[in-house]
Amino acid sequence: MSDRLPENVTTSNLAPTGGLPPTEHNNPDSTPALATVLVKSWKAPIAFGIFALGAIILFVVFGRDGESTFKLSTDVDLIQLPVVVLPTRTTGIVISIVLVLLAGLSVWLVATGRKVRIWLMAVFAVLFLVAFLTWASAGQTIPVPGLLVGAVSLSVPLIFGALGGVISERVGVVNVAIEGQLLAGAFVSAVIASVTNNLFAGVVGAIIAGALVSFVLAAFSIKYLVDQVIVGVVLNVLVTGLTSFLYSQVLTADPDLLNSPPRFDRFPIPLLSEIPIIGPTLFRQTIIVYLMYIAVAVVFFGLFKTRWGLRVRAVGEHPQAADTVGIKVNPTRFWNVMLAGAITGLGGAYFTLGSVGAFNKEMTAGAGYIALAAVIFGRWDPIRATLAALLFGFATNLQYVLGVIGSPVPSEFLLMLPYLITIFAVAGLVGRVRGPAAAGRPYVSR
Repeated sequence: MSDRLPENVTTSNLAPTGGLPPTEHNNPDSTPALATVLVKSWKAPIAFGIFALGAIILFVVFGRDGESTFKLSTDVDLIQLPVVVLPTRTTGIVISIVLVLLAGLSVWLVATGRKVRIWLMAVFAVLFLVAFLTWASAGQTIPVPGLLVGAVSLSVPLIFGALGGVISERVGVVNVAIEGQLLAGAFVSAVIASVTNNLFAGVVGAIIAGALVSFVLAAFSIKYLVDQVIVGVVLNVLVTGLTSFLYSQVLTADPDLLNSPPRFDRFPIPLLSEIPIIGPTLFRQTIIVYLMYIAVAVVFFGLFKTRWGLRVRAVGEHPQAADTVGIKVNPTRFWNVMLAGAITGLGGAYFTLGSVGAFNKEMTAGAGYIALAAVIFGRWDPIRATLAALLFGFATNLQYVLGVIGSPVPSEFLLMLPYLITIFAVAGLVGRVRGPAAAGRPYVSR
């Protein structure tokens, strides 16, 4: 008898003989003593059904006439893709039918004990997005490369913050202070780059600023055993108040000297930047964006392929066991929390040195909290957290693009869109997830 369990099956008890399932050798009667319980999750079919119903109402009942145009290339692209023109109402009807069929497929999969795969969710989401963009842009043109480039740009600080959050929580410290680390990095990078007229000095200053904020978080939560969430919230308020005060009293007094930093120019990568759609989106960026690509790869490889990552995950999952084998739990937590802050501070530098070009009060606008949501949505995995941050960045940029083309979607809803997607992603798509077992729990060695 095979000892593999079918999908969506959990064990409720094991045979008493060494915890092994019964086989022909240890059970003469071949009576299965392994009790199984089928656990069917209807979360995906319910979500599919709700969105399919919404598609019928929006794209069929309230469908719009006209044609929707999608421009797939910029004027400077070496390879020019043809403009795609879709009939608005027909496209909405066809995609709505497909979405209903996919929802029915998800119901059948769960009912027969199968799992709704991630690729099916991705196909469903892409089709719904195409239908929505077609409906919203009736009679207008959507520049697809501009939409995607803007999404990546808005996602950069979120991705850096999410990477910092993943490292910090993997090592056992809940990092609510991502907002403060981003803001400190933005402020210090603007001042240092303005005074020195050196972009790289500003980047180094942002890294140090983020690490210093994390130092306070680590000191209070690890050394003095203060509640980690409370320390993180207090740090966010402290950094917000301090940077706002310094901006009003110091930076505005002499903005030419203290708040006029240079900005990184875009550096297109030869050949890669000429790939249609992907090239303008990913390979015509600034140095900070390229550093982000490297950071994602290094953090992922480091966490899951190196001795350092094994120690980090061990400390975050079972600090007592890690201490038993000789790993110094609290020093490991301390230095990795500071590393997380340094990475997040680099994301703060993007606000002033890669995007806006000057520091403004509270310019992070809650990006740290969205990055924290990306950590949860990404299940404490660097790659998944990056994809979650890209989703939130896309939602933010979508509100700008729809506002420019004169979409019928109310402006108030467009302003809520990024946060609605954040809430839905964390509460609806993720459902019940388990983070690092020791996250948020101080460790006192014995």
